[in-house]
Amino acid sequence: MARSLNIPTAFDTDVNGAAVGEHAWGAGQDIDNLLYLSVGTGFGGGAIVGGVPVHGLVHPEMGHLILPRAEGDDFKGHCPFHGPCLEGMASGPAIKARWGIPAESLLPDHIAWEFEAHYLSLAVTNLILTLSPERVIMGGGVMQQEHLFPAIRSRVQSHLNGYVQAYAVLHDIDRYIVPPGLGNNAGVLGAMGLAFSL
Repeated sequence: MARSLNIPTAFDTDVNGAAVGEHAWGAGQDIDNLLYLSVGTGFGGGAIVGGVPVHGLVHPEMGHLILPRAEGDDFKGHCPFHGPCLEGMASGPAIKARWGIPAESLLPDHIAWEFEAHYLSLAVTNLILTLSPERVIMGGGVMQQEHLFPAIRSRVQSHLNGYVQAYAVLHDIDRYIVPPGLGNNAGVLGAMGLAFSL
C-alpha cells in the first residue's frame, strides 16, 4: 500500500489506535504497558506493551472472550459467531437486544448493570492476569454510565482476591481502571499517533 500511494502508510485496529492515542496524550501517557477496552457498538481491546501495540497471528479479539454466565442469566447472546461471548453479552447492541432499549435509556438501578458489571469485571480480571497492564482504560458508549466504574473496580478486586500484589490494584484501583483521558477522541488522535510513528 505504501508503495502504491508513494507515502508511508500504517493500518491498525480502531482499539489499538485508541490505545496509541491514550498512550501518547491521554490516561496512559506516563506508562508503557496499558490496556484499552471499548464497550460500545461492539467490544474491542487494544494493548500497548513496551510502548508499542500488540499484534499477532491476527489482531487480538478481546471482545470474544468466553466467560461464565451471571447467575440467573439465560440471554442467548447477541454475537452471530459465538452467541454469549463478551461482545454478545455486554456490548451496546447486546444490551438493546436483551432489554429492548439502548444502554443510555436504562436507569442506574436496572438489573442490566449487574449483568454488565459481572461480564466486564471478569473480562478485565482475565486480561490483567494475561497482560499485566499498568493501567486499564475503558471507553465507548456503554462506559459513559459512570456508575459502572465503581462496580467493575470492586468486582475486579474481589475476583483477584489479593493474588496480584500490586499497589495499583490493591490500594489505588480508582486510578488503575479509568475512563479515557481523551474521551471519544482517543481513536482519531491514535490514528495521528500511528502517522507520527512512521
